[in-house]
Amino acid sequence: MKFGHLADCHLGAWRYPELQQLNFESFKAALDTCKKEKVDFILIAGDLFDSPYPPIETIKDAFNEFRKLKESNIPVFFIAGSHDYSISGKSFLDVMEKSGFGVNAYKPQERDGNIILEPIIYKGVAIYGFPGKKTGLEVNDIPRIKLQDAPGMFKILMLHTTMKDAMPNLDIPSVNRESLPKVDYLALGHLHLQYEKGNAVYGGPIYPNNASELEDLEYGTFYIIDTNKEAKRHNLKLKDVLVLDLEITDSLIGTDKIVEELKRHNLKDKIFILKLKGVLEKGKITDINFNRIEEFARKQGVYCFMKNTTKLFFPIIDIDVAPKTEDFEKEIIDSFCAKNPHELNKNIPLLLSMLNLEKKEDETSRVFEDRLFSDSKKVLFP
Repeated sequence: MKFGHLADCHLGAWRYPELQQLNFESFKAALDTCKKEKVDFILIAGDLFDSPYPPIETIKDAFNEFRKLKESNIPVFFIAGSHDYSISGKSFLDVMEKSGFGVNAYKPQERDGNIILEPIIYKGVAIYGFPGKKTGLEVNDIPRIKLQDAPGMFKILMLHTTMKDAMPNLDIPSVNRESLPKVDYLALGHLHLQYEKGNAVYGGPIYPNNASELEDLEYGTFYIIDTNKEAKRHNLKLKDVLVLDLEITDSLIGTDKIVEELKRHNLKDKIFILKLKGVLEKGKITDINFNRIEEFARKQGVYCFMKNTTKLFFPIIDIDVAPKTEDFEKEIIDSFCAKNPHELNKNIPLLLSMLNLEKKEDETSRVFEDRLFSDSKKVLFP
């Protein structure tokens, strides 16, 4: 028996169109490899989509690939992850199942305080599944899992959660391996790392999900399992990643310095991440001409240009305002506005208050950021 194990595809996640497309191409490459290897079936251990309600174009592209799998007689079994899970219980995974493109492996029954999972039987294999939930809420229920027996069959349990021994130093909700039912293969999703311990494997991500992961992982992975052999990891390296970490102290000449440094590197068809750090002794961040830098990179054939200025700082300035009231924040703003008069200063209190906005339930980080940016623009450009 041979099967594919995918997880954390996060289709539709990236804001950069190039990386959203590359994410999908990695997903497609994994499915194409599964077809070429003539797997008997494919498991997706959660987070197929980045949200319960992904963009329609993302759904169309994904369903087209599942249609090809169906035509190749390769069934897909899946569970929801923390991103495509919905409290209402409804998501586009339901549409996928009703369209005949996949089967939800989560078949629970509550009995005597336990959660009894019924298996999906396919070619002598018993497939069980339990979904991930927001903020690790599934961790509290997993110890209650019991498996309906399937004598003599190869047993697979799909889980979308955090295994304690995978991240032992982080204080987050996690599951002890000892609390899990005994199975022949544990198909895991949720953590974006390489983890193979005995019969337990984290399958993904199919593609890095943010800039930090692009630096650390560079590409995605998935597994093909032959029950007579060890799990085989397949790397999905479609594009190289180049990270340029530069220190800038004078932003007035920063643009020229960056462009000169770029001339020393081959940017063609690469994902280029520009990271700037340092304390600005001259000029402001806005003095750096990122449009010119990106234009130069594009002419060199770069695939995608990304920048990070979170470690680029202004010098620490002593504020000569002794707190006279409890509203020290207002005193600092008033002092700043007096020394730096500008018509937009009137918007500072409202913009600061927007930082207290909270993410709504079932709202992805991308949607939350878009909402924050949209509200900020309304203040600055009424």
